[in-house]
Amino acid sequence: MVTAEAVEAMEFPELAGKHGVHGVPHTSINNGREHVIGAVPEMNLVAAIQRVASVN
Repeated sequence: MVTAEAVEAMEFPELAGKHGVHGVPHTSINNGREHVIGAVPEMNLVAAIQRVASVN
């Protein structure tokens, strides 16, 4: 199962800092085990999620 949350980095700077977000879009996967920066094709995002899932 995959769950997701969207957070406005400008409204929650402490949370953004905790996850190393300096610009948007920035997707932090599994508490920062993987990051996807920028608007990427869906297959790139899925590949990043799969990399993290295969480590667990």
